Amino acid sequence: MIRLHSVILLNISRVIIALCIMSGLGACYGVRPTGGGGKATSSATRKINAKDIALPKGYKIEAVASSLTFPTGIAFDDEGDAYVVESGYSYGETWTQPRLLKLSKNGDHKVIATGEKNGPWNGVTFHDGNFYIAEGGELEGGKILKVSKAGEIKTLVDGLPSIGDHHTDGPVVIDHYVYFGQGTATNSGVVGEDNADFGWLKRHPEFHDIPCKDLILTGKNFESKNPLTENDPNDNANTGAFVPFNTSTTEGQVIHGSLPCSGAIMRLPVQGGALELVAWGFRNPFGLAVHEGKLFVTENGYDERGSRAIWGTGDVLWKIDEGKWYGWPDYSGGMMLNHEEFKVPGKNETELLLMEHPNKPPKPAAILGVHSSSNGFDFSTSDQFGFKGKAFIAQFGDMAPNVGKVLAPVGYKVVIADPETGSVYDFAVNRGKKNGPASWLNKGGLERPVAAKFHPTENALYIVDFGVATIEGKNLISKQKTGMIWKITKQ
Repeated sequence: MIRLHSVILLNISRVIIALCIMSGLGACYGVRPTGGGGKATSSATRKINAKDIALPKGYKIEAVASSLTFPTGIAFDDEGDAYVVESGYSYGETWTQPRLLKLSKNGDHKVIATGEKNGPWNGVTFHDGNFYIAEGGELEGGKILKVSKAGEIKTLVDGLPSIGDHHTDGPVVIDHYVYFGQGTATNSGVVGEDNADFGWLKRHPEFHDIPCKDLILTGKNFESKNPLTENDPNDNANTGAFVPFNTSTTEGQVIHGSLPCSGAIMRLPVQGGALELVAWGFRNPFGLAVHEGKLFVTENGYDERGSRAIWGTGDVLWKIDEGKWYGWPDYSGGMMLNHEEFKVPGKNETELLLMEHPNKPPKPAAILGVHSSSNGFDFSTSDQFGFKGKAFIAQFGDMAPNVGKVLAPVGYKVVIADPETGSVYDFAVNRGKKNGPASWLNKGGLERPVAAKFHPTENALYIVDFGVATIEGKNLISKQKTGMIWKITKQ
């Protein structure tokens, strides 16, 4: 049965906290343990059982490929054959080899192209005989790659600011231009201790977020411990926005914008050429899809971590208007971060970083679950499949407690979002009284869906399942060869 969700009820933790406050028991949230799905313990193997996945009546799901390592995207060529990218990198500093694979009808695969140690490869699209891949660029910076069906790789652009928390994502092709997302270096604009936990701060202590256009700062600085001088536990750092770690800013300071930049949608011709800015002010614009000629993007919301922790921000589905600023680092889903709703429990309200905002952010097409990690998606265009005009969004699931506390697992499923009304409801979710990844439930269903894509002729929805990824202490442990591809059809 499909379970309709109110846009206001972004996740169960917010509901429980609201009830606590209404009852005069505001402290209840603080004493309850976190309950994220990433805390599961599991073996290196994975159970597979399509019957463990609930769908609306009349739909069927089956596993079509397994034993993949960190798959992140799927595309189909002119003959309808499926190709998958394995990322070659996972948070937790797990490195493998990025690969483009051709899937056969029996689930086997053939390697078409391999990349270097500069993953993650985040998504793939096919256009006019070639594949276009976003190379995340954790070590050397992001790239957009053009790959022939024979496996020849050409770099269309490199040096993208992608060695931080978030990477180069997408891409899609519109009118012979490759559109892609570029995530931010940080959670909310300020380099801090949390970025050392990600691994990149010690490799690149000079790295920070780069705005696309000039910004004027409030001059707010944040004190933290200095992970770059671990031998001196008394050494503290003072860091402002859009500057390197342990660099202060002043009120009225201008930070000059440039291309390429952080937190943006950019484009370039399919044959290569100059970068162009499409829109900016995103935290992590991971998924891109086109509907009726318009570009839509999923944005991952803020985490409760780092020097400027933000609480309770949902992921967002945006319809893109070219040239607009979408709010990062001072807004979430069109709402200013100094709103009471985003205050970390027990702390002061969030202080804004910018003296002036480029424009009032647009209205979101839909607000999705807090910490759901709503990622790759696609629109139904088929009356036969159903839900025509609706977005099918893969939710990777929370990485609590690293991203903040949740009282129950969030995500780990595929949801439908209506861009006209903003309503969001489940489409594919693991069976049972509780939501969560299959390993947490000790079942054989969905683990961490990361992308959804409709086949051009089959009236089938393909789901890319990243595989088992659990949280152990502060570390994300991703299990190789546990990734999968699922196929959903209407009976």
